[in-house]
Amino acid sequence: IADRREGIGVCGWILVSLSFLLVLITFPISIWACIKVIREYERAVVFRLGRILSKKAKGPGLILVLPCTDMFIKVDLRTVTCKIPPQEILTKDAVTTQVDGVVYYRIHSAVSAVANVTDVHSATFLLAQTTLRNVLGTQSLAQLLSGREEIAHSIRVILDSATEQWGIKVARVEIKDVRIPVAMQRAMAAEAEAAREARAKVVAAEGEMNASKALKQASMVLAESPAGLQLRYLQTLTTLAAENNSTIVFPLPINMLENLGHKNRGG
Repeated sequence: IADRREGIGVCGWILVSLSFLLVLITFPISIWACIKVIREYERAVVFRLGRILSKKAKGPGLILVLPCTDMFIKVDLRTVTCKIPPQEILTKDAVTTQVDGVVYYRIHSAVSAVANVTDVHSATFLLAQTTLRNVLGTQSLAQLLSGREEIAHSIRVILDSATEQWGIKVARVEIKDVRIPVAMQRAMAAEAEAAREARAKVVAAEGEMNASKALKQASMVLAESPAGLQLRYLQTLTTLAAENNSTIVFPLPINMLENLGHKNRGG
């Protein structure tokens, strides 16, 4: 009470006393003007003769406000969704992009939100825009496309520390979309296609190399067993006959032709 008297002065307490007297004289009619209802998700910052009545906001429930000397401001404590419009940003590697995002925040100190900043929501919105542009301007295009979560976390930390004195708690920051110029999209698509073709050629070359090694080993096995080579010819013939071909080309072994030649000369 001593702090309050010292804060508002003697004249202030005289006015407060007159206000109480007015309430008592006009009771019970005045009680309807003095009692205010504060919802569960709201808090009321009460000013008495221009000074904040308490360091802690009042509510929820019923609060008493004196006529003529007291006024109050309601503050919503629910989470606010702040949509950042597309920002044109020049990345670290000199690529022009458009990035938009969403910031989720809430007021955790109603007194700070009322006393320390004129419009807390507008100030947070403008600060989120500036922070988004500043942070993304230090990143390359590849980092921007692959590291969205890390960038969003760094933006949230910067916003949270900057808005702490405003009574704001930044809960989450999300980067919605990154728009790249059409020419850059075509160049990136061509680069990705070339990289895929290069990988396909490498895989095909490795397959050819493995196949040649397997054929070499198979030829060495067949060279050691002439009967195995004949069986392989018969297996190939069976495979061709199963496909209902009208013409079948059957290769004859060279040694059979040589044997036939020897027999003819002998005859």
